[in-house]
Amino acid sequence: MSLKKILILFAHPRYEQSRSNRVLLSHVPRRSHITVRDLYEAYPDFDVDIDHEKELLAQHDIIILHHPFYWYHAPPLIKQWIDMVLEFGWAYGPGGNALKDKLALNVITSGGARDVYAHDARNRFTVREFLAPFEQTFRLCQVHYLPPFAVQGTHRLADAELEALGAQYCELLLKLSEPGFSHDAVNDYEFLNDWILNSPEKT
Repeated sequence: MSLKKILILFAHPRYEQSRSNRVLLSHVPRRSHITVRDLYEAYPDFDVDIDHEKELLAQHDIIILHHPFYWYHAPPLIKQWIDMVLEFGWAYGPGGNALKDKLALNVITSGGARDVYAHDARNRFTVREFLAPFEQTFRLCQVHYLPPFAVQGTHRLADAELEALGAQYCELLLKLSEPGFSHDAVNDYEFLNDWILNSPEKT
């Protein structure tokens, strides 16, 4: 069986100023089955090439939306991409089976630490609850939605901590691409970080 192909759709309007995202991207394995696409570099005018994006989606098995967690959501180009590319009759609706049975997840960075995203904390909702619109979007497209991979409290992370999270991201991408990977193995985790840390070889 061949490796699953991963498409990372990265979107950060101020990437040069993001220490955490620079480190994460530097840890993405340089393998032929992993494609990194910088949406802000490709579409500075937000004029998304729909046909090209559809072709890329067709060529990959796993879709990753990698972005900062801006105002409990994503930068606007992510929304533009979703609105333009995931068309009725292609991604969902009658005959819209182009993405059926693919996998998708969000990779996010946030200034707020993990503990502030809880019902009894400052932000009042969990990260998974804030990401519900993404989950429902992909479910409508018959895509299996996975828990997020999150790098949180970015302003307080030491370089060594950030490098360790980058290594986790690398390991995650390699594990997701394995032919035997099943989404059922991770559905009970709040974050894919936890799955990586609790994988058998870690214990």
